[in-house]
Amino acid sequence: MTGPLISLTWTDHVTGRQGHLVVDRLVRGVSSGGLRMRAGCTLDEVAGLARGMTMKEALHYNADDRTARYIPLGGAKGGIDCDPQDPAAYGVLVRYLRAMRPYIENFWTTGEDLGLTQDMVDKAATEAGLVSSIQAVYPLLDDERAARRRLADAFAVEVDGIGLDELVGGCGVAESVLAVLDRAGLPYAGTRVSVQGLGTMGGATARFLARAGLKIVAVADVKGTVANPDGLDVEALLAARDAYGTVDRTALRPGDAELPGDAWLSADAEVLVPAAVSYAVDTANQHEIRARWIVEAANMPVLPEAGELLARRGITVLPDVVVNSGTNAWWWWTLFGDIGADAEEALAYVRASMRALIGQMLARAEADDTSPRAAAHAIVADRLPVMAERFGWYR
Repeated sequence: MTGPLISLTWTDHVTGRQGHLVVDRLVRGVSSGGLRMRAGCTLDEVAGLARGMTMKEALHYNADDRTARYIPLGGAKGGIDCDPQDPAAYGVLVRYLRAMRPYIENFWTTGEDLGLTQDMVDKAATEAGLVSSIQAVYPLLDDERAARRRLADAFAVEVDGIGLDELVGGCGVAESVLAVLDRAGLPYAGTRVSVQGLGTMGGATARFLARAGLKIVAVADVKGTVANPDGLDVEALLAARDAYGTVDRTALRPGDAELPGDAWLSADAEVLVPAAVSYAVDTANQHEIRARWIVEAANMPVLPEAGELLARRGITVLPDVVVNSGTNAWWWWTLFGDIGADAEEALAYVRASMRALIGQMLARAEADDTSPRAAAHAIVADRLPVMAERFGWYR
C-alpha cells in the first residue's frame, strides 16, 4: 500500500488548536472514517487510523457476494488536538467541520469516535452548514430518503438502556473473544477478562461477555481500576457511568477494590481488552501483562514493538482492524439496506461477519506461520487489487 491520498493539518484561528484529516484511499470516489477529539492527537496518529480504516473496509468486502448492497468504501480519519471536556471544545469542533466542509460534502464520510458522540457530531455538523456528516455517500444510494430514515431509526433503537449504535461495536469485540475461546476449546464460564475503558466500546463489550458467562474481573477508567477476582457487576457499573465512561465509585460493592489506573494491565485474566486510548501498551509496560490474549477494541492500543515482545512471550494480539470493525460495517449495512433498524437482525449480522473474519484471519496466520495482525494485512493485500480492478483507482 502506498502513502495517503490527502494529508492536511488545520489550525483554529480562535484557539490555535490543530485538527487533521487524512484520506488514505477512495473507492467509488468516497472514503469512510470517524472523527476523534483528544488532547495530543497528532497527524501521524490520524494517518495510522486512516490506513486502518482502509483495511477495515477491505476486510468486509466479499467479491463473490453479488447480493450485498453495501460495497466497501476507502479509508480516512479526522482528529482534533483538544480535550473534549474543554469548554472551548465544541466551538473548535464546529470550526473544524466548517473548514472540512468541502471534503465532507464530496468524499469523506465521518462520525463519532474517541471523545465524540454521534449526537455531538450531528449537532456540530448542522451548525457548520452540513446536510450530514455522511452526505458524501448519498449519491451511491438507491433511495437516499429511505436509507437516511433507516439509519435514523436504527440509531433510535435501544436494548436494555444502551443504544444499538453503541452495542454493535462491543458485540463484534465480544464475538472475537468468543471465537478465540472456541478455537482454543476453552469454556466461556469462568474465563476472566480485564477491560480498559467503559465507554461506548468497552461498556458494550463488557456487557456481551458477561452475558455470555465470562467473568469481568477488572475495569479501568480515568479514575483508576475497579477490580474483583470473583467478577464485577457489569450492569451496575454501566448504570453508574457518566457520558465519558467514568464510573461513580459509590456504586461499587464491598468486594470491589479500587486500584491504580494501570492495574488493568496486570490483572489475573485470560483476556485483556484495551478499549480506550491508542498506544496503551508499550515496551515499558508490556511485561506486566499476564493474559493469554489481547483483543484490541480500541484503535492502535498496542505499539508494534510491544506486540513483538508479547508474541515472544506467547501472548496473542487480535488486531483492531478486524476486532473493532463491526461498528463501521453496521453503519453501511444499515444505510445501504442489507439490514434493517432491528437489534436482533443487526447483532446477528455482526456476529456472523465477525466469526467469519476472525476465522479467516486465524486460519491465515496458522497457514503462514505468522501473527494475526500480519495475516489481516495479507488478506487486505489480496483484496485491494480486486477492489481496484472492479471499481478503479482513485489516486
